Amino acid sequence: MLAALVNVGKAIVRQAIEWFNQKLQAWTQPTVVSTVLETANDLLRPAPELVLENALLRHQVIILQRGVKRPKVTNTDRWLLVLLASRLRAWRSALVVVKPETLLVWHRELFKLVWHHKSAVKMGRPRLAPEVISLIKRMATDNPLWGSEHIRGELLKLNLHVAKRTIQKYIRQVRSPRPSTQNWRTFLHNHAQDVWAYDFLPVVTLFFRQYIVFFIVELASRRVVHFGVTAHPTDAWAAQQLREATPFGEAPKYLIRDNDSKYGVAFARAAAGAGIKVLKTPVAAPNANAVCERFQKSVRRECLDHLLVLSQRHLYRMIKAYVSYFNQERPHQGIGQRIPTPSVLACPASDVSQPITAFPVLGGLHHIYRRTP
Repeated sequence: MLAALVNVGKAIVRQAIEWFNQKLQAWTQPTVVSTVLETANDLLRPAPELVLENALLRHQVIILQRGVKRPKVTNTDRWLLVLLASRLRAWRSALVVVKPETLLVWHRELFKLVWHHKSAVKMGRPRLAPEVISLIKRMATDNPLWGSEHIRGELLKLNLHVAKRTIQKYIRQVRSPRPSTQNWRTFLHNHAQDVWAYDFLPVVTLFFRQYIVFFIVELASRRVVHFGVTAHPTDAWAAQQLREATPFGEAPKYLIRDNDSKYGVAFARAAAGAGIKVLKTPVAAPNANAVCERFQKSVRRECLDHLLVLSQRHLYRMIKAYVSYFNQERPHQGIGQRIPTPSVLACPASDVSQPITAFPVLGGLHHIYRRTP
């Protein structure tokens, strides 16, 4: 009990001396009084702490002896100073050569190096034995219906642990590649001349009335074949629009549409009567009808987002003007900056002697540039 009280008293005295010394150093320069107080404080400090501080100071003296103006500090010096300071409680007051902030920067760099070394990959996967490789190839040859996961399961039954990608690598060496099936993009590219895309676009007017605009777009030329505006889209109305878009047997071979409930029995009957095969896009897959979706984005960005729609007739006139501009004047990046159906009023590009005149479209929202005599 007495020894514990003595240790507590020493700790209290040591803290009081340290506090008084810090206050004295903050207001005065080092003097004989401060030296005496520091010496008295050292008498109460543990021996290991004094040894660490002595080692830290001794190494700084070694660094100072290397040069006169600016001693050179090596990486070994940095790491040693960081190590000694990390074990010393009053390390800030023992620094002479560098600032405490510099030592903290060195500590962060050493911390990064340590963790970089720990997180580095020591070695790759061990090589498979030739017998295991031969067994994988044998399983792939004898069982053409087995995939990599099936073969991996069979190997686990034999207490052989092999990664799936490793099995796939050796399967490809003994099996001929399967014939690739035609994907959706290839189908659209090969049959673009015979494919139309069909979709609806909701539009809200200035008075919060909603109308539906539908478009039929030809994939090969990006031409808008037909459009319509209504407040009540139904199956019968959609079927009638399809009939108006295919007069005198002018119909495509395929028609792309989504799974909207507006397409019903009447629409299917109208498509079958025109000899059109309807292709339904998957659910939540807008890329399957990318051309029509991209056209609707152009309608909004280049027309509807800049104008206030007042009524159904007003919306019809706006869409009609934009579709005329889109089909006859607007170049399209998807078809090599060509125009779907060029206007007959446009002059040849070679006739450079005539002046260029701008004609406004949609009240000046867009302009058409032509050479005029």
